[in-house]
Amino acid sequence: MTVQVVLVHGIRTSASMWRAQVEHLRGRGNPVTAVDLPGHGTRRGETFTLDEAFATIDRAVREAALRGPVLLVGHSMGGLLSIEYVGSEEKPPVAAFVAASCTSIPRGVGLAAYRFFARRLDAFPDRGMRVTNYVLERTLPPETREDFGAGGYAFDVQDTALRSLSVLDLLAALRRIDVPLWFVNGQWDQLRVNEKLFLSVARDAELIVVPRTTHLVTAMRPRVFNAVLDVALTTVEAST
Repeated sequence: MTVQVVLVHGIRTSASMWRAQVEHLRGRGNPVTAVDLPGHGTRRGETFTLDEAFATIDRAVREAALRGPVLLVGHSMGGLLSIEYVGSEEKPPVAAFVAASCTSIPRGVGLAAYRFFARRLDAFPDRGMRVTNYVLERTLPPETREDFGAGGYAFDVQDTALRSLSVLDLLAALRRIDVPLWFVNGQWDQLRVNEKLFLSVARDAELIVVPRTTHLVTAMRPRVFNAVLDVALTTVEAST
């Protein structure tokens, strides 16, 4: 059976951030579903809740699992949510998992600082878009530069989503994950702070650090990230 892929985006962005990966996966012959979390992308205007976020991931995974083994891929907030999901006590039908840019426990001073910075940007007349576009123009290659914002930005649910992440018990979830797991971080990613801790807790996890790359590893180095997906897919194919 062909491996199915489910992609879960990060905060503020949407399923559009995965365009380079969707193109690669479809060219490879792997069906792919890129979800929009509540309050994001096509679902802007909805309220963000953890229950609905997990339900969104679960619906996509279970539908894909009807057709074949599932590789789940999450970035940033999507990666954190997916860690909690894959490591739940009632194991979901996930055959392998790629967690990108999410080796940080979202609590305490770090989360408070992130929320403060996000609120300050959101208070600008343009809601921080000038800063956002400046960063994207100087860090992303032309072929992926528009992808993060193509589905719109989820300004209205950003703080709610960030605040809700503090209840996640990621270390307990990581201890329960018993499928192949790859952590993928950019060298300059600010969310690498608990990288060693995550590796010490997760069984049989592998870490891939992409040199000269920021938090936006999927878009800044799309070919490298796609190569990681190929490794994960080949691993699942060999085991099935």
